[in-house]
Amino acid sequence: MIPAESKNMIRRTVGENVWLSRENAEIETIFARRDVSGYKFEVLETEELVGHAMLEELKAVADAKTGDVTMILLGGRGAQAMYRQINAAMPTGELDDLLSRLHVFTQDALAPLRMNNSLSFVRDFERLLGDEFFSRVKSFTPMQTDTEDIEGELAKYLEKLDRLGGIDIFFLGLGPEAEAASHLCYIKPNSGAVFSDVVGIIPISLSILEHHIGKFKAGGSEIGVADETECRAAKQILTLAPAAILGAKRIVQSIVDAETAPAKRASFRRVLNTEISDDLETRAAQMNDNPGLWLRLHPNVRTLVLPDLLEEI
Repeated sequence: MIPAESKNMIRRTVGENVWLSRENAEIETIFARRDVSGYKFEVLETEELVGHAMLEELKAVADAKTGDVTMILLGGRGAQAMYRQINAAMPTGELDDLLSRLHVFTQDALAPLRMNNSLSFVRDFERLLGDEFFSRVKSFTPMQTDTEDIEGELAKYLEKLDRLGGIDIFFLGLGPEAEAASHLCYIKPNSGAVFSDVVGIIPISLSILEHHIGKFKAGGSEIGVADETECRAAKQILTLAPAAILGAKRIVQSIVDAETAPAKRASFRRVLNTEISDDLETRAAQMNDNPGLWLRLHPNVRTLVLPDLLEEI
């Protein structure tokens, strides 16, 4: 159940998908903007260079702001190089000032799933970033996946984001889907997400489960049989939704795993080549059909890719 203090949240259902949404004039304005430009991206030669650029983006956001910084972590392969660089900097203390101001949130999760399952994003973040990182940041807030009240926990998660002033920097990837569609966070094609939705609970699909497990294995996670079995039994995906993406002050997207996830090439090409309609009903249908397009509407995005993503373009 949604807590009483979250009565401004509207619960929508689209088929088996549940979305928690709320009215927000600023988000509606971003969705309706007419000056949608082409999909600009930068090609960097190595994953380490992408990771370095992502870390510099985080530092720049912190340098430009007084007070605390709220960051959305990216799971899987996309940000692993940045996480390795952050971990390597722990002994020097060079990031201590930034970390002491940093509120860290996860962006999606599979449920039900024990929080200590090795296929939980939380466990992977701990492996990549190290215990010292989590002891030095101001707070860490994952999506809870081992609760009987998922909607209530998601509402509490959103309340904390609101109290902190919203998302300062949102690290995003791009996930492949059938017919060269794509997902951001885990907003699945044709799941009915609209611009006012802040978080969602959507049924699991075999393709997403396989992608999730595959990218963890490709990233070097050690996964036991019991953990993989439990993960394959997950029923839902918890995800930040379009309003969270459009409301972030800065987005940094990284796509670095086309070699291990070659379907991303076609997905990227489709996002790149789609002309966003000025007719808002048609635009909403485009976003629902291919959620990777939501990022095209955001006015403050930097996309970083490796050369192998462009091999079929």
